[in-house]
Amino acid sequence: MEVFLQSLISGLLIGGLYAIIGIGMTLIMGVLKIINLAHGQILMVAMYVTWVLWKFFGIDPYLSIFITIPFIFVFAEGLSKYLLHPLIEKESILPENQVLMTVGIGMVLVELARSIFTSNYKSIHTSYTDKAWHVAGISLHVPLVIAFVIAIFLTIGLYFLLRKTDLGRSIRATAQDKVAATLMGISSAKITILTYGLGSALDAAAGSLLLPVYYLYPDVGPLFTVKAFVITILGGLGSTVGAIAGGLVLGVAETFGATYISSGYRDAVGLVIFLIVLVFFPGGLKRLTKV
Repeated sequence: MEVFLQSLISGLLIGGLYAIIGIGMTLIMGVLKIINLAHGQILMVAMYVTWVLWKFFGIDPYLSIFITIPFIFVFAEGLSKYLLHPLIEKESILPENQVLMTVGIGMVLVELARSIFTSNYKSIHTSYTDKAWHVAGISLHVPLVIAFVIAIFLTIGLYFLLRKTDLGRSIRATAQDKVAATLMGISSAKITILTYGLGSALDAAAGSLLLPVYYLYPDVGPLFTVKAFVITILGGLGSTVGAIAGGLVLGVAETFGATYISSGYRDAVGLVIFLIVLVFFPGGLKRLTKV
């Protein structure tokens, strides 16, 4: 029973971080109507920015989010404005051009990271990296707990942005019906570009929060792209609440898989659940939640 509770809690903690990644992809998918296959690679860039800030400037990885988030936001807005938006606005024989562009962006980011930082694994070690709190026989990894709490605050902040501000209402209106939003005076072009930046900023936050518990290397990006896609499908396309549930489910599934099967099958367990949901619940967890 103790092992079960330990696995459950650890899964929920890592799932909270996965949820941030999933929400970012869900926002982009909801407004741009494309699958951002460079999502994990942007997270990888954020992780390298965090590593550089820690390595050369001594900035704590969890404090670095105040630099990493705005940096990635501006970087992603540039990608959206100059590479993605022109394709989205054009009539094309191949409507998947914008998706293929995200694939190209991801490949370029991976190879740039490899050329600058090499393929060697990098990690961050802080004074609290190896620390744990013990409560009723359950071990709570300090970096994960801190990251989970920060992720909660980010999620709450995003909720208020989307629900309580004019900008948030514009984003939701554009996601629901771009033509109607434009007729109501909303600049769908600006909202599209801004949303890509916002979704990527959430990605950046997750990257900074994950780095103390993950190894960093250029090819870690595609791995997180797959995780983000799995979370988005699990939660139901376009559902931010569903993305939270999907992230938690994936985190718990991976942890139980590593505990009861083998750590080598950690990622495979999540993919199996993904396939089961596609077959039996094609609408994802969205059916059980309200957007």
